[in-house]
Amino acid sequence: MTRAERHTVTGAFGFTGRFLARRLLEAGHEVHTLTGHPDRPDPFGGRVAVHPYRFDDPAAMAASLAGTRVLYNTYWIRFERGSATFAAAVRNTRALFRAALEAGVERIVHVSIANPETDPDLPYYRGKAELEADLAGLGVSHAVVRPTVLFGPGDILINNIAYLLRRLPVFGVAGDGAYGIQPVHVDDLAALMVELGRDTRDCTVDAAGPETFTYEGLVRRIREVLGLRTPILHLPDRVVLAVARAAGWLLGDVVLTPDELTGLKEGLLVSREPPRCPTRFDEWLRRNAHAVGMRYASEIRRHYR
Repeated sequence: MTRAERHTVTGAFGFTGRFLARRLLEAGHEVHTLTGHPDRPDPFGGRVAVHPYRFDDPAAMAASLAGTRVLYNTYWIRFERGSATFAAAVRNTRALFRAALEAGVERIVHVSIANPETDPDLPYYRGKAELEADLAGLGVSHAVVRPTVLFGPGDILINNIAYLLRRLPVFGVAGDGAYGIQPVHVDDLAALMVELGRDTRDCTVDAAGPETFTYEGLVRRIREVLGLRTPILHLPDRVVLAVARAAGWLLGDVVLTPDELTGLKEGLLVSREPPRCPTRFDEWLRRNAHAVGMRYASEIRRHYR
């Protein structure tokens, strides 16, 4: 009997990692995870072996990766909070890459972001660009996948737009709302990552769905499908950010960051490549209208506690 290949997923109990680990298990692989929350509930009933991140101990992290054929890296942070800074996330990811090299990992599939930039004013995107360059020079077979903006069960952005539309008296859109957004389903991203794990070529590909909306068009579509009548107002960026800060204070979360708004308005959530992922946002939204936005999805509760 052929022994199952070992594949390691960072954050296998998180949003993207959960879909990825499920696909790998269904393919018959032995799945391990590195996680910052090893005591969290296991949705796989013990079928995924759990190891804590050991960014401060490269030898221990390499030992956790021993025997891994493919490492799938989803680790990153959405915003800075306390000691969790973008600079620290870059250092940690570099430590992970080097531990993989030390452990003899054959291939790394790394989640980046669509349109990474070296712009010093956008540290989220700059960090992603730096890590792509670092991985390219590592000397390990690799693939970089660049998603636009994710949707699916448990997502944050789309769910929370719907949550606010359901509850606010008005919904504010920054500027003219004409900037683009191209959502991709999280399970399509997972399927693409598994495909890239089977490949042997060094490559960089976007992960984007088949539909592109203006941001206002996306908000209006969500409102329509959910059967809401919430008025939509065009507001200056500073007002939208002030409202987001107030909402974040009430919700105990970070609703929107200035960098996220800048990236959105600069069109960085739209791919420049033909779409590779088939799930249509509009069809998914119709099927899930009963559930989308019923509860707020907290980034801080999910990743910072």
